[in-house]
Amino acid sequence: MIFIVCWICLRRGVLSDITKVTRLHGFDPVVLVLIVGVVMFTLGFAGCVGALRENICLLKFFCGTIVFIFLLELTVAVLAFLFQDWVREKFKEFFEINIISYRDDIDLQNLIDSLQKINHCCGAQGPEDWDLNIYFNCSSESKSREKCGVPFSCCVPDPAQKVVNTQCGYDIRMQSKNKWDNLIFTKGCIPALEAWLPRNIYIVAGVFIAISLLQIFGIFLARTLISDIEAVKAGNNF
Repeated sequence: MIFIVCWICLRRGVLSDITKVTRLHGFDPVVLVLIVGVVMFTLGFAGCVGALRENICLLKFFCGTIVFIFLLELTVAVLAFLFQDWVREKFKEFFEINIISYRDDIDLQNLIDSLQKINHCCGAQGPEDWDLNIYFNCSSESKSREKCGVPFSCCVPDPAQKVVNTQCGYDIRMQSKNKWDNLIFTKGCIPALEAWLPRNIYIVAGVFIAISLLQIFGIFLARTLISDIEAVKAGNNF
């Protein structure tokens, strides 16, 4: 199903610009999604046919692949925990690069706007990061109307306002910083995401534990079935 959905999206051009969003030049992440779909299909096929036909080869392939994926996930989680500063720096670089290209792609704009609105944040480390974008830069040479401003997704929403004011961020950074708190989000998206994780640690941990238990359960069932088949075949030899 993942394979079919991605193929349809590619045909309609829905995901044609995703490379611009991720800045992975020369590699489209959609290919990665398609690979994941193929792996899932292959695993499902091997497990299902191996169990129905009592094929030890397919069952061992199914079991071995799940063990490999489980160990890979565990390794990534441990490395991410040990190298938190490196992960934080890479995410900061990623966010800043996309701030520079904010106006170059509509998908990128929607992605950053959604991230800022959901997390009540602005920029990577703060609103000043928008100086990286040529349209929002405070330079005296800039002729943009958005000069020294921020995107509307940085603005503190007004409950009484039903229509989104896309010009609410204009000239905000020309004002003194003590006025910013009432007008825009002053926390950067990286600190906001770092603060989100501890608040939702039980949810995140629950998801990872559930996925791990499902994988371990699949490995256990496959190994049990392999042992039963081997025992039956050994008994038939006498």
